[in-house]
Amino acid sequence: MKGLGELERSIMDILWAENSPLTAREVGRLIAERDLAPTTVMTVLDRLTRKGFLLRTRDGRAWRYEPAESRDSYVAELMLEALDMTGDRSAALTRFAKTVSGTEAEILLKALTELEEE
Repeated sequence: MKGLGELERSIMDILWAENSPLTAREVGRLIAERDLAPTTVMTVLDRLTRKGFLLRTRDGRAWRYEPAESRDSYVAELMLEALDMTGDRSAALTRFAKTVSGTEAEILLKALTELEEE
């Protein structure tokens, strides 16, 4: 999974925030501060679909787009890719664990405990 460019990330942020699939026109309205041509929005949505970030379904003559995965899943995948880039996963994980807050450490510990119990 590759990282997202700035415009791709802006569009994904919009789609992650929505509870239902959106058309290109709806996405364009929600990203209006960027003053993008409708064809640019459609091109980026198509690119994100081909990359596997979005699912699309036909709605009359338009397509509706929705995220293929949650934002949390995407971020977790980025974290795993970053971990794969290190030569020493244990050292990277240890350093990461030392930098998280107490609350975050508790969340990690709880998640690990639940995984052990499964």
